[in-house]
Amino acid sequence: MSLPALTLSEDQATAFDQVSEVLQGAGIDLDNGLTRPPKEAPGTVMALMGKAGSGKTLLLAELVKALESAGVDIVSGDYEGRRRKDRRTLAVLAPTNKAAFVLRMRGVPATTIHRILYTPVYDPEYERIAEWLTGQGEQPEVEGLTEEALARAKASYESHKSVPAALAAAGLRGSDFITGWKRREEPLDIGLIDEASMLDDRQFDDLKEIFPSLFLFGDPAQLAPVNQSGEMVFDKLKPSQKLELSRIHRQAADNPILDLAHALADPALGFEDFERMIEDRARSDDRVVWAQRVEVDLMARSPVLVWRNATRIRLIDAFRAVHDAPDTELLPGEPLICDGIELPLKHRKKRLDLEARGLIKGAQVVYLGPGRKPGFSRLHVIGAEEPQVSAASIVKIEKPDEEEPFIPFAARMGATFLHGAAVTIHKAQGSQWDAVQVFAPDLYAAARMGRSEAGQPLWKRLAYVAITRAQSRLLWVVRNRLARPTGPLVTDDLGGKPAPLSLEMTPPQEAE
Repeated sequence: MSLPALTLSEDQATAFDQVSEVLQGAGIDLDNGLTRPPKEAPGTVMALMGKAGSGKTLLLAELVKALESAGVDIVSGDYEGRRRKDRRTLAVLAPTNKAAFVLRMRGVPATTIHRILYTPVYDPEYERIAEWLTGQGEQPEVEGLTEEALARAKASYESHKSVPAALAAAGLRGSDFITGWKRREEPLDIGLIDEASMLDDRQFDDLKEIFPSLFLFGDPAQLAPVNQSGEMVFDKLKPSQKLELSRIHRQAADNPILDLAHALADPALGFEDFERMIEDRARSDDRVVWAQRVEVDLMARSPVLVWRNATRIRLIDAFRAVHDAPDTELLPGEPLICDGIELPLKHRKKRLDLEARGLIKGAQVVYLGPGRKPGFSRLHVIGAEEPQVSAASIVKIEKPDEEEPFIPFAARMGATFLHGAAVTIHKAQGSQWDAVQVFAPDLYAAARMGRSEAGQPLWKRLAYVAITRAQSRLLWVVRNRLARPTGPLVTDDLGGKPAPLSLEMTPPQEAE
């Protein structure tokens, strides 16, 4: 296998070679495209770090291609065939649905950490189809499925490499072929983890149990997890376990948003100087906007990024007010953020069902309307492979100056949601949007307080993370004002098939 020299920079090529050397010791030869059966060996962890624009994702993608060319099987989390003694496996993971979706849009077959920790259990009748699709068996004969249906499944799998999507193309639903979920019992081989700055110690320990060879891709300038006291998991690694990509690539060099993000590394730069830099850039480049107010139309799909929780709640309240949203119900098109699953431990299977459909803590969701019965919601899960689902929901609408949130309707148990028109910068990590609004008065407040994190002013870390969430356009909002919407909230921009009634995620006590 020849290294794609025109694609990788010198520091990327050096990192590629060092990863290749580590994998060589684990029995995977990227140079010659060969694999050997796995053997007992001490676990290896390596961190590949770099700031925005340094090419971490491109390096990750090239490693995935090389591993696949060497015969390593990619495990997606939606189906795993029979384990062969000599099989070598790879999983590409991200902490959130949105981060995994960003990778998939770039051609990298990523899934969430949760989906690799818990694996689906298939009905034996339909598992034969999955084995055939993945090249582990002959084409089966299944009662009720025609040759044409199986051909549609095969064509879908060859296009998307997703067993559930292929079975859906044959006319089947998830409830037909997945009977439950179980925690992974056997380890895999290689894990490539994107957005590793978001990992906490517990997730890191889980990953080390599963992957003897673990590679963490992360940005050291981002914010550490809230419960980690300013420390990221790769801060604990030895220098020999860390590689840093320092070169900013041509495709990023003419990006004014990244220019602003990298300017924050200057220790002499103060907040006022930084704002003047933004204002100057906004005069010459329409990708940066010096905004006098929050654009409410953007908030439905791209939340305003804030530091303070009180600011988040005020902006959400204003968003609902300008859309004339009643206190007693949600409007179709309102954005939500999943805040976890409220189910007792004895209903663990139902919790796994909900989480497997993408309703994990931090998932971005759009409300589509009420479900079949009170307390149920039809939802579109942003970034999920099968985005539309109906679930028992507890929706909390927080109000300014009120300690307890108002709950317009709720099931007794199920998925819990907060409103998503504004989110804290901490929660925004791992996500990207085409256009991003950053609420500058909050960052000014952080600068005035003089707080630091890991030796750097907190406002700079906040600004860096917030700015680098924007793919194409950055709006730096300098005043506490909200524009009027240009039209009502909509849902027809989301796509995805409607969730079948049989897929409604119903806790056992609430089954009809």
